[in-house]
Amino acid sequence: MRSFTAKMLRRTVDLIAGLLALCLLALPFSAAAQSVVAYPAKPIRLIVPFPAGGGADILARLVTTQLSQELGQPIVVENLAGAGGNIGSTTAARAPADGYTLLYGTNGTFGINHALYKSPGFDPLKDFEPISRLSRIATLVVVRQEFKAATMPALLSLLRANPGKHTYGSAGNGTTSHLAAELLMSSAGVSMVHVPYRGGAAAITDLLGGQIDLMIEIMPNAAPQVRSGRLRALAVSTAQRVPAFPDVPTIAESGVAGFDVSAWDGIFAPKGTPAAVITRLETAIQKVLASPEMRKQLQDRGAEASPMTPAEFGRFVQAELPRWGAAVQRSGATVD
Repeated sequence: MRSFTAKMLRRTVDLIAGLLALCLLALPFSAAAQSVVAYPAKPIRLIVPFPAGGGADILARLVTTQLSQELGQPIVVENLAGAGGNIGSTTAARAPADGYTLLYGTNGTFGINHALYKSPGFDPLKDFEPISRLSRIATLVVVRQEFKAATMPALLSLLRANPGKHTYGSAGNGTTSHLAAELLMSSAGVSMVHVPYRGGAAAITDLLGGQIDLMIEIMPNAAPQVRSGRLRALAVSTAQRVPAFPDVPTIAESGVAGFDVSAWDGIFAPKGTPAAVITRLETAIQKVLASPEMRKQLQDRGAEASPMTPAEFGRFVQAELPRWGAAVQRSGATVD
């Protein structure tokens, strides 16, 4: 009897010990689950890998102002510019995958740079979790008011009659403004001389001063100059006209059939960020971009709200890499 009682006691003790061990093992998972459910519980850092005040920075801050209200926590924008966006993007890739550091990405950082730079410092597919695309951004063909070609067909005729005699500016080698012009030249059968600058603002300044003849710039940068009357808009690069400039024709309807080029932007998180956090962020972004007020504000800046699910956005980025890579190869642009 005593032996039986001792055995029962040992079994009971072993059972209690086992249960305690299981409870202790479950504690970290329980805490992690609670932290995900409570997300976000503190301010979020959004790295914008471009200078403050530029077109990308303006769009990022426009959306995140509303996004922070939706999430109930401040979103602190940190501008980490340099190397065409590679410095800030690399910093974000190495950040903790907890949802409290996000990255504002573009077709430049997630498409162009990986053909332009030998070592960008990050892999757009392996180092990041796509959350949602934000918008599609048109580019605008702009000239000075006194320039001899006042319409897109007139510009194409002028360029065809004078191959290599006119200049176009860009925000730099391999930027959207550079590659959009390269795609136009190859599609329209014209040639111009490329003058790269360190940023779109510097190029626009020289365009206004007459040092270059034209530019194909993203609308957030070019639109204010057009609205002020300092520049003339000849055409937009997208397949359809832009609601903010309904009277400006597309390049396609101006004589270059099928032409369709646009920039884009979106939000990414470091690889390994919990799926529940990604879903929380995507849901909030979708709600913000569905707002008529937000859509209007984006349209006024030449951007069109175009959110995607994480899976859709991931496939989109994967397709963008070879598309922009081919454009970079055609342009011959390289950056060491």
